[in-house]
Amino acid sequence: MKESLNAWGLNLRRLLTAGWLGALPLMTPAVAAPAPKPNIVYFLVDDMGFADCGFNGGQDIRTPIIDALSTQGTVFQNYYVQPVCSTSRACLMTGRYPIRTGIYGALKNNSQYGLPLNERTLPQALHTAGYTTAICGKWHLGDFAPGYLPMQRGFDHQYGLWTGMMDYFTHVAADGTGRRPDWHRDDELITEPGYSTLLIAQEAIRLIQEQAKDKPLFLYVPFNGIHGPYMAPTNYTNPYQNLPPNRQMVAGMLTAVDDAIGQVVAALKAAKMYDHTLIIFSSDNGGPFPGDRTMNTPLRAGKGSTYEGGVRSSAFAIFPGQIPAGKKVSAPVHLVDWYPTLTKLTGADPAQPLPVDGTDIWPLLTQGQAPDRDAILIAGTPRRYALRMGDWKLLVNPGGGRTPSSTKDVEEQPEEKAAAAPRAEIVELYNLAEDLSETKNLAAAQPERVQAMRARLETYMKDAVPALGPLQPKAKGAQANP
Repeated sequence: MKESLNAWGLNLRRLLTAGWLGALPLMTPAVAAPAPKPNIVYFLVDDMGFADCGFNGGQDIRTPIIDALSTQGTVFQNYYVQPVCSTSRACLMTGRYPIRTGIYGALKNNSQYGLPLNERTLPQALHTAGYTTAICGKWHLGDFAPGYLPMQRGFDHQYGLWTGMMDYFTHVAADGTGRRPDWHRDDELITEPGYSTLLIAQEAIRLIQEQAKDKPLFLYVPFNGIHGPYMAPTNYTNPYQNLPPNRQMVAGMLTAVDDAIGQVVAALKAAKMYDHTLIIFSSDNGGPFPGDRTMNTPLRAGKGSTYEGGVRSSAFAIFPGQIPAGKKVSAPVHLVDWYPTLTKLTGADPAQPLPVDGTDIWPLLTQGQAPDRDAILIAGTPRRYALRMGDWKLLVNPGGGRTPSSTKDVEEQPEEKAAAAPRAEIVELYNLAEDLSETKNLAAAQPERVQAMRARLETYMKDAVPALGPLQPKAKGAQANP
């Protein structure tokens, strides 16, 4: 028996020496293929009111697509954005509060500054995970020098407007600073007829259809609807003849956005991408002219304000099989949370050389686990800010927001006014669990809480950078962080 075993061993050594074993099948442990990276689509509606959509309490505007989508995912009940456009977009792109970037107000069409070039953006980070990145819609983070344009900030494709507002049909800048065309594809000026909301959807559909099936897609769709100037095709406004004129126009504009989102979602399904796509929906700030054009009920004030009506958005997230459908989460979240959440979800190198303020909220969405943090800096400029800790919210020099009696929107005012504050300091404290509409100021009755929250607030504000503004020297040929 021993001799037989020795002979068998000798024969095996001969096989190995002759290289014959390479022709024999090898039994190796099964290794699961890595899960494909999810596609990501972010629908950002401009200036939408908290209660404009049906799923969040709206009753007079038809948003059937958005409402149906909200039931397929989880709705955020405390989703914080910024008081105006550019500040929200900077938060989303960097995962950092405005006190880090210096973008406290909305850029104008002639602003000589933009999102600082030392900021690494979300699409730049997603490149490290193999994503195709595209923006279809409104950029509004700088266009005065080539290095500030979307394709220099991480996007492979760009389509839409660079600035804050334009004519929806002629695509000409419309904020009173010049009548220059503002409609671009891949950062080149183009002439194209059509209503911008629907054109944005068409371009998003084209990119979905052309997307390589073996590569994930990050598609950022920041509509310029429903921002002023208030314009919509008559087929969208006609169904709302029962509404006052201003509300009628906004209703038509939002219905057009609803249609556009429905077209993009249909394209995802046709391309068999929907079931593996994370869809996020929100506004960029509270609705302007509350009660006249938009509805922020039951929140106080609107766009431009640090009251809830200016900084809380209706929002939801969908991911079939990952994010529960028909759920609501009450833990406060902020736009800055998406940067760390998406980079971790996709396995991307965060690549942000600067401190990130956001927190990974994936455990909240998938398991209901609230983020481990004690406070959120809801909004902040060097002298005007709001902090939330638990159910409590502290405001220093709060803004009133745009009301029906206002004659101009926030973005039609100089940038320095957007960050300005009253000379005499005003401090307000509210318990949002008991007083969502912020009607009862408890600052005088809760001095110790005010003191504690101000101390926490100071940890943020001590490092606040100065506001970027129109007097900043124009950079020539500036290049973005790669």
